[in-house]
Amino acid sequence: MVNIEDFIKRLETVLEYYSLTASSFADKISVQRSSMSHLLSGRNKPSLDFIMKLAEEFPEVTLEWILNGKGSFPKDDFTPAPTFIQPEKKIEQPTKEDLFSNKLEEKNNLLEANKATQISTPENQIRNQNTIQTESEIERIVVFFKNGTFKNYIH
Repeated sequence: MVNIEDFIKRLETVLEYYSLTASSFADKISVQRSSMSHLLSGRNKPSLDFIMKLAEEFPEVTLEWILNGKGSFPKDDFTPAPTFIQPEKKIEQPTKEDLFSNKLEEKNNLLEANKATQISTPENQIRNQNTIQTESEIERIVVFFKNGTFKNYIH
């Protein structure tokens, strides 16, 4: 049987080891943040699903250690998988000419060429309507991130 108080201490050890907050840990193992809060407060006991996700995401945490405190953390025989670091690619910055050379006339020519090659179906008609609407000026773009934050770009 799992001693919940000792389990909480071991879970906090894992959080400290990886420098994770309870919220970021919950996101990383794909569980509800409230589940994590309930575990750390002692309200709930860990589910099998929670333990399995933890073990899958953090292979250096042994089931015996997290559940019963036996063994060590991190695993004695754990060797992290080698990480592949991609070499930095040099990104060429466009010149002002390249950046603003798309003229409305060129866009219209492309639209006309596309219209001539497409079969007129309701789906294509909707696409053409959407394309025409995008020619108007963009006022605002909102990007939503997986961690619940967003970035607002206003023109």
